[in-house]
Amino acid sequence: MNSIVIGNRRIGCDYPPLIIAEIGINHEGDIQKAIQMVDDAHSAGCECVKFQCHVIEDEMIPNDVVPGNATESIWNIMDRCKLSEEEDNWLKKYVESKGMIYLSTPFSRAAAVCLERMGVSAFKIGSGECNNYPLIEHIAKYGKPIILSTGMNDIPSIRRSVAILEKYKIPYALMHCTSMYPTPYEKVRLGALKELKEHFPEAVMGLSDHSIGNYTCFAAIALGASILEKHFTSDKLWPGPDVAISINPEELKDLIDGSRAIYQALGGSKTILQEEQSTIDFAYACVVAIRDIKSGEIFSEENIWVKRPGTGEIKAVDYKNVIGKTARVDLAMNAQIKWQHLK
Repeated sequence: MNSIVIGNRRIGCDYPPLIIAEIGINHEGDIQKAIQMVDDAHSAGCECVKFQCHVIEDEMIPNDVVPGNATESIWNIMDRCKLSEEEDNWLKKYVESKGMIYLSTPFSRAAAVCLERMGVSAFKIGSGECNNYPLIEHIAKYGKPIILSTGMNDIPSIRRSVAILEKYKIPYALMHCTSMYPTPYEKVRLGALKELKEHFPEAVMGLSDHSIGNYTCFAAIALGASILEKHFTSDKLWPGPDVAISINPEELKDLIDGSRAIYQALGGSKTILQEEQSTIDFAYACVVAIRDIKSGEIFSEENIWVKRPGTGEIKAVDYKNVIGKTARVDLAMNAQIKWQHLK
């Protein structure tokens, strides 16, 4: 099975899912809030937190475009919520001091340069940049693993991005995503995971989820997702661009615990386990006498039936093979029939 390595963490179908707590810009430019969210994610057992790196002037031109989930322009949101390179660098060191993986999404070439200068171990590219082929190629030249979200893009669009990653021999993961905030369950389209895997068999699969709660993430694991990304906040009463679709520390812990349980439950085949024997001993039914039977009598539905426990020699599966045979010995009511009792 395919896998990628970020830091010391190998990610793929043969390994527990990687949970990414996307702090993003929920800190609203307040590094103390960012620190608290890192601490809370760590306490929940999370391995990886992700931020966003914004160099506004290189990212966009001044504009008044208002996102669907906001009441102010995207320019004002990013300008208010951005962190300085020094703050980003400090956060990276703080995250890694806790043994966690630091990821950040660059939204411009200058942001990518900044993150490379910081020495990030991998890049996360957002859905809005999935078809920004010049930026993808710029990042691919760094030679580091890339996690690519694919919201707002179809297979032909994604194929061009993947071609760039494969040209530079980049280990990569593709994240199915619906860029609606929040995403209604009927728009999540988990079937896209199978479609992505069919078109891009070399990719590690993941889900960047904007629906409410953890349900769709849990389902995605069974469909092959090895990375799960959810927006995260320490407090749902805080203001913040993505707080409304974020999970809190309790929900993050539930996602981590649940994903590990589901991973452990995957695979296997329909066989009888040795560990089931103690249940077999009481749960199986065996052929028994339902009244006293004399030697020479014919076994019939009137004198034998199948009952628990499963400790008898002749199991229910062979009941009809006993019918019509002759009793070799006297048998008391409730006696478990043995093959030696048959003539």
